[in-house]
Amino acid sequence: MSAPSTASLAPLVVRDLTVAFGRRTVLDGIDLIAQPGRRIGLIGENGAGKSTLLRAVTGALPETAQVAGTIERPADLAFLTQEPPFDDRDTIADVLATALRPLRDAVAKVETLADRLDEPAVAEEYAGALELALAHDAWDADRRALLAAGQLGLDHLAQDRRVGALSGGQRTRLALATLMTRRPQCLLLDEPTNHLDDEAVALLVAFLRDLPGVVVLTSHDRVLLDEVCTDLVDLDPVGMGTDGRGGRRYGGGWTAYAEARAAARRRWEESFAAQQEELERLREATRIDKSAVAPGRGPRDNDKFIHAFKGANVDRALARRKRDAERRLEEAERTQVPKPPVPLRLATGLTALPAAGGRAVTVRDLTVEGRLRLPVLDLAAGGHLLVTGANGTGKSTLLGVLSGRIAPTTGVVQVGARRVAELTQDPVFPDLTASAHDAYTTAVGPDLAVRRPLRGLGLLHPREHPKPVVLLSVGQRRRLALAIAVATEPDLLLLDEPTNHLSLSLVTELEEAIGTSPGTVVVASHDRWLRQRWEGEQVELTR
Repeated sequence: MSAPSTASLAPLVVRDLTVAFGRRTVLDGIDLIAQPGRRIGLIGENGAGKSTLLRAVTGALPETAQVAGTIERPADLAFLTQEPPFDDRDTIADVLATALRPLRDAVAKVETLADRLDEPAVAEEYAGALELALAHDAWDADRRALLAAGQLGLDHLAQDRRVGALSGGQRTRLALATLMTRRPQCLLLDEPTNHLDDEAVALLVAFLRDLPGVVVLTSHDRVLLDEVCTDLVDLDPVGMGTDGRGGRRYGGGWTAYAEARAAARRRWEESFAAQQEELERLREATRIDKSAVAPGRGPRDNDKFIHAFKGANVDRALARRKRDAERRLEEAERTQVPKPPVPLRLATGLTALPAAGGRAVTVRDLTVEGRLRLPVLDLAAGGHLLVTGANGTGKSTLLGVLSGRIAPTTGVVQVGARRVAELTQDPVFPDLTASAHDAYTTAVGPDLAVRRPLRGLGLLHPREHPKPVVLLSVGQRRRLALAIAVATEPDLLLLDEPTNHLSLSLVTELEEAIGTSPGTVVVASHDRWLRQRWEGEQVELTR
């Protein structure tokens, strides 16, 4: 039995969607059509509403949200959130069984109805049940579950292990295993490659490419956007758009879109500059006087009558020209291109110069029981180190040891830096009700907050500064945590998956800033784009 073609699958249609929380509008008039077989990537600045759009489609927005517009979605829809919504008390076996249950039920229903096809009312019900089972390839579900668990490295974990005892990467892998088992007709994914190593990402890519239904995802992973997406939709206000008419949608992956967006920005800026020149010329035309219409000498004593007659003609001509200039000025002002907004740009260096030469980091025979083993590591002051390795090899643990947050079990660790700052994967803010500005001031101290104000770092838009931290998006919180980390101008900066959750524009700037930082930088990352372009030292951790 073969899977259905895309022609038998339903599209996802979003019309004029607006979502607001109180006086804050997150999405305004969004249209999106996702046909079966299309894989759409949502991109945009942090806080542009990517996760909100996915939650609106699934009906998972909080009750406080004000929602307008229409959404038509396939009945068989699955949503992989940034943090898989498993109950910590469930076991791995419970989760996989939950994914398998509706598929096993579908097979059982088909087989039961097959024995009753001679009954007149059963044929239509049987056809529907068979279509559902075929759509999910239900007869192969148990084999897929075992295969997915093995491919994702879950087969070595005890089936009775509680979800609450799994790492972030293991939880994401478990979620992927359930999706690969279920094969939904509409799949939404929010940052699906977070916590995944290369092997798991390769499996995800193959699965998404093979899925016949609708796929809509958000991701900071530029390689994933190139490998998977057939279309990109930019939720930022894009001015003239990539098509010159304000369009948000682009057919293709990230690399081509980045070039098209840069070209669109240049066209917008050039059009605005040209129109400003034309507006100034028209404004000048409304200020013309008689000398511009009838230049020359003044009247002689014997021809004052003639001059008066000609002067009246000059006045009429002057009035006509001014009215014409004013009409054209009014039209030009009404239809002028809006001024391109100044984009938020990273406006600070990440590190300070090292206090002295020599080694910034020395490690010998380091172990953290059950988490990390590293025989030797030497990093010179001012060096840049990329730490890679599969899930569970201890990348985050190493950064925690270097920052002093995690105590080693055995070994020698020497850090020769005056100021050490660490950006963790999941920043913690003591008071989620405090504003972003106050959280920054509390973290760095009032004196430094005055010398290096949050608004001067170019990491968090000023309109977000008064917001409580709890209302910031995940990406905006990461921006705030990065601002706190670099504000002290550390000479050793530790960055754990720094591209996670950040907008693609900031990620590009951050990578450039890392490359030019004079201080010592240690980066732990799965990001394939970053790793392919890394020019500093590298160390790969193993289990």
